[in-house]
Amino acid sequence: MFTIGILRETRIPADSRVAITPMLCLELSRTYHIRFLVQPSPFRIFKDEEYRSLGIEICEDLSSCDVLFGVKEVNPETLIAHKKYFFFSHTAKKQPHNRKLLQTIIEKKITLIDYEEIRDIYQKRLVAFGHFAGLVGAYNALLHYGKKQELYALKPAHQCYDLKEMVKELQKLKLPPIKIVLTGSGRVGSSAREILQHAEIEEVNTTDFISKKFDKPVFCQLKSKDFMRRKDGAPWNSAHFHQFPEQYESFFLSYAKVADLLVAGAFWNPAAPALFSKKDMLSSDFNIRMVADITCDIHGSIPCTVKTSSIPDPVYDYNPQTDEVEPPYSKSGNITVMAVDNLPCELPRDASESFARQLSQHVFYNLIVEDKDFILNQATIVKEGKLTIKYAYLSDYVLGT
Repeated sequence: MFTIGILRETRIPADSRVAITPMLCLELSRTYHIRFLVQPSPFRIFKDEEYRSLGIEICEDLSSCDVLFGVKEVNPETLIAHKKYFFFSHTAKKQPHNRKLLQTIIEKKITLIDYEEIRDIYQKRLVAFGHFAGLVGAYNALLHYGKKQELYALKPAHQCYDLKEMVKELQKLKLPPIKIVLTGSGRVGSSAREILQHAEIEEVNTTDFISKKFDKPVFCQLKSKDFMRRKDGAPWNSAHFHQFPEQYESFFLSYAKVADLLVAGAFWNPAAPALFSKKDMLSSDFNIRMVADITCDIHGSIPCTVKTSSIPDPVYDYNPQTDEVEPPYSKSGNITVMAVDNLPCELPRDASESFARQLSQHVFYNLIVEDKDFILNQATIVKEGKLTIKYAYLSDYVLGT
């Protein structure tokens, strides 16, 4: 019988999400005759007893499993040689802090399939937590704007039982006629837009956002073409932008001059220009004083995102004059930054259930029966200890050169 292990999350701070929920274990065991073993965890949002009550075995030793499923990076010391793993490795962009992880995976002749790389034939991601990152990120933007301006108080998302309770909190909003600019139209941007709509903030087009004054809070949602343009003056072409982002420049300052709050949800290629510069933030025309950076690329598309924040300590102030981090809400000229890098953890039950449904729909048939369209093959970064052809560019990263 095919055996799947569900890993205990070991990342600090503790992550309470899980890739495969108790109910999905039950459904999959009936559909594919899979045996599940679940590592015990004191932090998991679905308690050990919830699995045990459905006849699913709780077991510390997962060495008998054929495949192991986690969520975030696995502690290199706990990796089991010659096994197949699914988790977010955060190595495909050569993230320095995970070099040892990839090195260990190769040394132990492990096969790594990264959720982030599971895509359809059009390169659209099939399994992700981005929807909940957008929901919580936009909620946090409104929460901390109210706190910064001393307008109202919302319950932190992680103190809400579920998404329904979080959305209900939005009834407490008392926003003045501010302008909110939202970047991104993908999974993250779309769900952030949902929250702004739940908050009954009116959406306006980009022209009106820049040129008009309003007597109520408004927002506009930007696609890349709304704030990026070719340096040579040629017409916008999405395919060209994604292939040659270095040939583009940002004109986001048109929005920064009138916006009060930025919710950043657009995917950023490191070869693309930042939305604005540190020098731009020194200008008296730069109006933004609160940034909710859902993308959380450090020193990336949003220059004031100089470090990540955490669920217990979600915001910090960036001082444009000194280029230093200061306590939140400490000076009127500072820019308050929300850069929590594990936002879906604030709604772990909803996020886990959503992610499990995506796995059920897109992964298990391909894993157990047939890898249709080579979806899992294309997401395999390492196969039995060797970088696959698609990810051969990681060779220098692995070697530390």
